[in-house]
Amino acid sequence: MPDFVRRHRDRIALAAALLAPLAVAAALVPLRSTLTGAEVALVLVVVVVAVAANGHRPAGVLAAVSAAAWFDFFFTRPYQSFAIGKGEDIRIDILLLLVGIAVSQLAFRARRFRVVAITDAGHLSRLRATADVAQAAKSGDEVVGHVREQLVELLTLRGCRFEYGTLIGHPPRLTADGSVAVGRREWDVDRLGLPDEEIELRAYGNGRYLGRFMLRPTPGVTPPLEARLVAVTLADQAGAALGGR
Repeated sequence: MPDFVRRHRDRIALAAALLAPLAVAAALVPLRSTLTGAEVALVLVVVVVAVAANGHRPAGVLAAVSAAAWFDFFFTRPYQSFAIGKGEDIRIDILLLLVGIAVSQLAFRARRFRVVAITDAGHLSRLRATADVAQAAKSGDEVVGHVREQLVELLTLRGCRFEYGTLIGHPPRLTADGSVAVGRREWDVDRLGLPDEEIELRAYGNGRYLGRFMLRPTPGVTPPLEARLVAVTLADQAGAALGGR
Protein backbone atom coordinates (compact mmCIF):
# COMPACT_ATOMS: atom_id res chain seq x y z
CA MET A 1 0.00 0.00 0.00
CA PRO A 2 1.45 3.46 -0.95
CA ASP A 3 2.62 5.57 1.98
CA PHE A 4 0.15 8.36 1.12
CA VAL A 5 -2.81 5.99 1.27
CA ARG A 6 -1.54 4.44 4.51
CA ARG A 7 -1.15 7.82 6.20
CA HIS A 8 -4.52 9.17 5.04
CA ARG A 9 -6.57 5.97 5.09
CA ASP A 10 -9.13 7.30 7.58
CA ARG A 11 -9.71 10.51 5.62
CA ILE A 12 -10.04 8.59 2.37
CA ALA A 13 -12.58 6.25 4.00
CA LEU A 14 -14.67 9.20 5.22
CA ALA A 15 -14.57 10.83 1.79
CA ALA A 16 -15.69 7.55 0.20
CA ALA A 17 -18.48 7.27 2.78
CA LEU A 18 -19.81 10.65 1.70
CA LEU A 19 -19.28 10.42 -2.03
CA ALA A 20 -19.77 6.76 -2.99
CA PRO A 21 -23.49 6.60 -2.08
CA LEU A 22 -24.04 9.92 -3.89
CA ALA A 23 -22.27 8.69 -7.03
CA VAL A 24 -24.18 5.40 -7.14
CA ALA A 25 -27.54 7.02 -6.39
CA ALA A 26 -26.99 9.62 -9.13
CA ALA A 27 -26.00 6.87 -11.59
CA LEU A 28 -29.29 5.06 -10.86
CA VAL A 29 -31.49 8.11 -11.48
CA PRO A 30 -32.02 7.26 -15.20
CA LEU A 31 -33.44 3.90 -14.04
CA ARG A 32 -35.79 5.50 -11.54
CA SER A 33 -38.88 4.54 -13.54
CA THR A 34 -37.91 0.87 -13.75
CA LEU A 35 -36.43 0.21 -10.30
CA THR A 36 -38.49 -0.06 -7.15
CA GLY A 37 -37.48 1.80 -4.01
CA ALA A 38 -36.55 -1.49 -2.35
CA GLU A 39 -34.24 -2.42 -5.24
CA VAL A 40 -32.45 0.92 -5.08
CA ALA A 41 -32.10 0.55 -1.32
CA LEU A 42 -30.47 -2.87 -1.74
CA VAL A 43 -27.94 -1.44 -4.19
CA LEU A 44 -27.09 1.33 -1.74
CA VAL A 45 -26.69 -1.19 1.09
CA VAL A 46 -24.04 -2.94 -1.02
CA VAL A 47 -22.20 0.39 -1.33
CA VAL A 48 -22.34 0.83 2.46
CA VAL A 49 -20.89 -2.63 2.98
CA ALA A 50 -18.07 -1.93 0.52
CA VAL A 51 -17.13 1.28 2.33
CA ALA A 52 -17.28 -0.35 5.77
CA ALA A 53 -15.27 -3.37 4.66
CA ASN A 54 -12.42 -1.17 3.46
CA GLY A 55 -12.62 1.63 6.02
CA HIS A 56 -13.39 1.98 9.70
CA ARG A 57 -16.53 2.04 11.85
CA PRO A 58 -17.31 5.81 11.57
CA ALA A 59 -16.97 5.55 7.79
CA GLY A 60 -19.52 2.73 7.70
CA VAL A 61 -22.03 4.70 9.77
CA LEU A 62 -21.47 7.82 7.67
CA ALA A 63 -21.97 5.80 4.48
CA ALA A 64 -25.30 4.50 5.83
CA VAL A 65 -26.47 8.04 6.64
CA SER A 66 -25.31 9.28 3.23
CA ALA A 67 -27.08 6.42 1.45
CA ALA A 68 -30.35 7.14 3.27
CA ALA A 69 -30.09 10.86 2.51
CA TRP A 70 -29.45 10.41 -1.22
CA PHE A 71 -32.14 7.76 -1.51
CA ASP A 72 -34.51 10.36 -0.08
CA PHE A 73 -33.21 13.08 -2.40
CA PHE A 74 -33.28 11.14 -5.68
CA PHE A 75 -35.89 8.41 -5.25
CA THR A 76 -38.75 9.73 -3.11
CA ARG A 77 -41.29 12.32 -4.19
CA PRO A 78 -40.90 15.24 -4.43
CA TYR A 79 -37.63 14.51 -6.27
CA GLN A 80 -34.50 16.61 -5.65
CA SER A 81 -35.78 17.38 -2.17
CA PHE A 82 -35.15 15.91 1.26
CA ALA A 83 -38.89 15.94 1.97
CA ILE A 84 -40.75 12.61 1.76
CA GLY A 85 -44.38 12.52 0.67
CA LYS A 86 -45.32 8.84 1.06
CA GLY A 87 -45.34 6.72 4.20
CA GLU A 88 -43.93 3.71 2.31
CA ASP A 89 -40.92 5.78 1.21
CA ILE A 90 -40.36 6.87 4.79
CA ARG A 91 -40.29 3.24 5.92
CA ILE A 92 -37.86 2.25 3.16
CA ASP A 93 -35.58 5.18 3.97
CA ILE A 94 -35.55 4.37 7.69
CA LEU A 95 -34.93 0.68 6.99
CA LEU A 96 -32.12 1.62 4.60
CA LEU A 97 -30.50 3.68 7.34
CA LEU A 98 -30.89 1.00 10.03
CA VAL A 99 -29.87 -1.92 7.82
CA GLY A 100 -26.97 0.10 6.42
CA ILE A 101 -25.64 0.84 9.89
CA ALA A 102 -26.07 -2.78 10.99
CA VAL A 103 -24.36 -4.37 7.99
CA SER A 104 -21.59 -1.75 8.05
CA GLN A 105 -20.72 -2.83 11.59
CA LEU A 106 -20.74 -6.48 10.57
CA ALA A 107 -18.53 -5.73 7.56
CA PHE A 108 -16.12 -3.72 9.71
CA ARG A 109 -15.85 -6.54 12.26
CA ALA A 110 -15.25 -9.10 9.52
CA ARG A 111 -12.50 -6.92 8.05
CA ARG A 112 -10.88 -6.43 11.45
CA PHE A 113 -10.91 -10.15 12.23
CA ARG A 114 -9.48 -10.91 8.79
CA VAL A 115 -6.65 -8.40 9.26
CA VAL A 116 -5.86 -9.73 12.73
CA ALA A 117 -5.75 -13.29 11.45
CA ILE A 118 -3.50 -12.37 8.53
CA THR A 119 -1.28 -10.24 10.77
CA ASP A 120 -0.96 -12.96 13.39
CA ALA A 121 -0.11 -15.54 10.74
CA GLY A 122 2.48 -13.20 9.23
CA HIS A 123 4.10 -12.54 12.60
CA LEU A 124 4.19 -16.22 13.44
CA SER A 125 5.82 -16.98 10.10
CA ARG A 126 8.42 -14.26 10.72
CA LEU A 127 9.33 -15.62 14.15
CA ARG A 128 9.49 -19.18 12.88
CA ALA A 129 11.74 -18.18 9.97
CA THR A 130 14.08 -16.38 12.36
CA ALA A 131 14.24 -19.44 14.60
CA ASP A 132 15.17 -21.56 11.57
CA VAL A 133 17.92 -19.10 10.63
CA ALA A 134 19.24 -19.11 14.20
CA GLN A 135 19.40 -22.91 14.19
CA ALA A 136 21.19 -23.17 10.85
CA ALA A 137 23.46 -20.10 11.08
CA LYS A 138 27.19 -20.61 11.58
CA SER A 139 27.59 -17.32 13.46
CA GLY A 140 25.50 -14.92 15.53
CA ASP A 141 26.21 -12.21 12.97
CA GLU A 142 24.08 -14.07 10.42
CA VAL A 143 21.14 -14.03 12.81
CA VAL A 144 21.69 -10.35 13.61
CA GLY A 145 21.68 -9.53 9.89
CA HIS A 146 18.48 -11.49 9.34
CA VAL A 147 16.75 -9.85 12.31
CA ARG A 148 17.85 -6.41 11.15
CA GLU A 149 16.15 -7.00 7.79
CA GLN A 150 13.03 -8.30 9.53
CA LEU A 151 12.84 -5.23 11.77
CA VAL A 152 13.05 -2.86 8.81
CA GLU A 153 10.14 -4.63 7.13
CA LEU A 154 8.09 -5.20 10.27
CA LEU A 155 8.30 -1.63 11.59
CA THR A 156 8.58 0.09 8.17
CA LEU A 157 11.90 1.65 9.14
CA ARG A 158 14.15 3.89 7.08
CA GLY A 159 17.08 1.86 8.34
CA CYS A 160 18.45 -0.31 11.13
CA ARG A 161 21.96 -1.07 12.38
CA PHE A 162 23.36 -3.18 15.18
CA GLU A 163 25.83 -1.96 17.80
CA TYR A 164 27.93 -4.41 19.79
CA GLY A 165 29.39 -3.60 23.17
CA THR A 166 28.60 -1.06 25.84
CA LEU A 167 25.73 1.39 25.84
CA ILE A 168 26.55 4.91 24.66
CA GLY A 169 24.18 7.84 25.13
CA HIS A 170 20.53 7.78 26.12
CA PRO A 171 18.41 7.38 22.99
CA PRO A 172 14.70 6.48 23.18
CA ARG A 173 14.28 2.76 23.89
CA LEU A 174 11.78 0.18 22.72
CA THR A 175 11.04 -1.80 25.88
CA ALA A 176 9.95 -5.37 26.53
CA ASP A 177 6.25 -4.44 26.77
CA GLY A 178 6.27 -2.71 23.38
CA SER A 179 6.25 0.81 24.78
CA VAL A 180 8.87 3.45 24.03
CA ALA A 181 10.74 5.14 26.86
CA VAL A 182 12.29 8.58 26.43
CA GLY A 183 14.43 9.20 29.47
CA ARG A 184 12.34 8.21 32.46
CA ARG A 185 8.96 8.79 30.87
CA GLU A 186 6.86 6.74 28.50
CA TRP A 187 6.36 8.15 25.02
CA ASP A 188 2.75 8.04 23.76
CA VAL A 189 3.39 6.16 20.53
CA ASP A 190 -0.27 5.82 19.54
CA ARG A 191 -0.83 9.57 19.75
CA LEU A 192 2.58 10.97 18.77
CA GLY A 193 4.03 8.22 16.61
CA LEU A 194 7.61 7.11 17.08
CA PRO A 195 10.22 9.71 18.13
CA ASP A 196 11.97 11.33 15.17
CA GLU A 197 15.40 9.94 16.10
CA GLU A 198 17.11 6.59 16.44
CA ILE A 199 15.48 4.19 18.91
CA GLU A 200 17.41 1.42 20.60
CA LEU A 201 16.18 -2.13 20.94
CA ARG A 202 18.46 -4.07 23.22
CA ALA A 203 19.49 -7.69 22.72
CA TYR A 204 20.32 -9.93 25.68
CA GLY A 205 21.77 -13.43 25.77
CA ASN A 206 21.97 -15.58 28.89
CA GLY A 207 20.98 -12.53 30.93
CA ARG A 208 23.84 -10.40 29.55
CA TYR A 209 23.56 -7.29 27.42
CA LEU A 210 25.19 -8.07 24.06
CA GLY A 211 24.26 -5.15 21.84
CA ARG A 212 21.38 -3.16 20.49
CA PHE A 213 19.50 -2.59 17.27
CA MET A 214 19.32 1.11 16.39
CA LEU A 215 16.03 1.73 14.64
CA ARG A 216 15.50 4.69 12.30
CA PRO A 217 11.72 5.32 12.13
CA THR A 218 9.96 6.49 8.99
CA PRO A 219 8.16 9.81 9.62
CA GLY A 220 4.40 9.41 9.71
CA VAL A 221 4.49 5.64 10.27
CA THR A 222 3.27 4.30 13.62
CA PRO A 223 3.83 0.54 14.01
CA PRO A 224 1.04 -1.04 16.09
CA LEU A 225 1.73 -2.48 19.52
CA GLU A 226 1.54 -6.03 18.16
CA ALA A 227 4.34 -5.31 15.67
CA ARG A 228 6.47 -3.68 18.36
CA LEU A 229 6.10 -6.75 20.59
CA VAL A 230 7.16 -8.99 17.72
CA ALA A 231 10.19 -6.72 17.23
CA VAL A 232 11.16 -7.27 20.86
CA THR A 233 10.87 -11.04 20.38
CA LEU A 234 13.05 -10.88 17.27
CA ALA A 235 15.71 -9.02 19.26
CA ASP A 236 15.50 -11.71 21.93
CA GLN A 237 16.10 -14.34 19.28
CA ALA A 238 19.16 -12.46 18.06
CA GLY A 239 20.42 -12.13 21.61
CA ALA A 240 19.95 -15.84 22.25
CA ALA A 241 21.91 -16.63 19.10
CA LEU A 242 24.76 -14.31 20.11
CA GLY A 243 24.83 -15.54 23.69
CA GLY A 244 24.88 -19.19 22.78
CA ARG A 245 27.92 -18.99 20.50
